[in-house]
Amino acid sequence: MTVHDRWQVFRGESTEEKDLIFTVKRSSMIQLKTKLHVFLATNPKEDVCDFRVEGSWLERSCIIYSGESNTILAQMHKKHSVESVLLGKDKFMVTVYPNVDYAFVVALIAILDGINQDDDVE
Repeated sequence: MTVHDRWQVFRGESTEEKDLIFTVKRSSMIQLKTKLHVFLATNPKEDVCDFRVEGSWLERSCIIYSGESNTILAQMHKKHSVESVLLGKDKFMVTVYPNVDYAFVVALIAILDGINQDDDVE
């Protein structure tokens, strides 16, 4: 465990190092907007992130970038509808760009949701 929160994603039910797919950690402890760094298992030094997630969970929006570039891989934003306003049920629109793994994007959004639920509890 480091000073930053860290989440690890493994193949299946495994927690063995050989089955690690990627690691996600906050870029800093104190954040006004969410910024996560994603490191593939093939990048154990974690000098430079392979992907990054930036956004605001409060606004229910985020963008997933390739590494430190401005290349957008996916975007999520809250979908405003009568149902979401009247019933308080959030719905999201996720745009995944071509040649990007949908399961990877969903995993990152699930981690982002988990992080923010943990923050709400504290």
